[in-house]
Amino acid sequence: MTNNNLQVYQGMAFGELSTQDVNTIRETIGKGCDDSQFKLFMSIAKSSGANPVLNEIYPTVRQGQLTIQYGYDFYVRKAKEAEGYLGYDVQLVHENDEVVVSRKTDDKGRSFMIVEDHKITFPRGKVIAAYAIAYREGVIPFPVFMERDEVSHLEKSNIGMQKTMWTNYFGDMFKKHVLRRALKGQFGLEFDDQTVDQNNNVPGYQRERKDITPNEDVLEGTTEETTTEEPTEEQRIATLRSDMKKKFKKLGITTNPKINKYLQDNNISLSDPATESELIGLVEILDMHIDFEENKPTSNDDELE
Repeated sequence: MTNNNLQVYQGMAFGELSTQDVNTIRETIGKGCDDSQFKLFMSIAKSSGANPVLNEIYPTVRQGQLTIQYGYDFYVRKAKEAEGYLGYDVQLVHENDEVVVSRKTDDKGRSFMIVEDHKITFPRGKVIAAYAIAYREGVIPFPVFMERDEVSHLEKSNIGMQKTMWTNYFGDMFKKHVLRRALKGQFGLEFDDQTVDQNNNVPGYQRERKDITPNEDVLEGTTEETTTEEPTEEQRIATLRSDMKKKFKKLGITTNPKINKYLQDNNISLSDPATESELIGLVEILDMHIDFEENKPTSNDDELE
């Protein structure tokens, strides 16, 4: 997509989102939305402060109905912004691990569950459970314990890339799942996935089109409406291919053999030529890998281990 064909969704840009970001959102995670659904999704994202570019919020359309889903990253950020945040612990439990869970009582008589000991033996065996504990100053720890059977339905999901993510990256997804529940309980984060009526009236939310040049400030330019056409499938695929190459490069994957190995290692099969939906799915997986690499824990982190 050329700069002169960028669509400007007036009022959708917020925070550090540029107009190009909004168009990328529209053509990737927002591809399944019609114009009304996408406007509503972006309005909800803006009002909640969740940034789609940072994987904090997603739109999903099921049988024509829009559902808003909040990501793990949004829960972590909001928890860190909350008063008294003291971090968290989140772990997978394997079949050869030994975990001792007990009940404690604080000096105020409040009872809570705590992991008293977690011994690891190698080989660890298969993942059988996970737990997360969120800590807050002056409040008892909030634990969440889950067995694998409780999330098995997510591995069979037909929602977007959910099945792929849970199948290929089960451990990481399981930890994020239990942690989100723990943070929600400890900090009162009410960001449940929600199905919304696309006919809802969203005040002050209108789409306008502009013609811009590469050096023009697209957020403060003119608002004169033009007859710019929607991008063609060929243009959308070209944009996705360009985005895909940038993400591979960011991961240090710069040759065709390395790319083919990455696809094989992650059970990704592409048509020849790749379809638009296949490229969208691949870009989402690359985003997850980039996010994982950029947020690897250190010995001083209280992040995922």
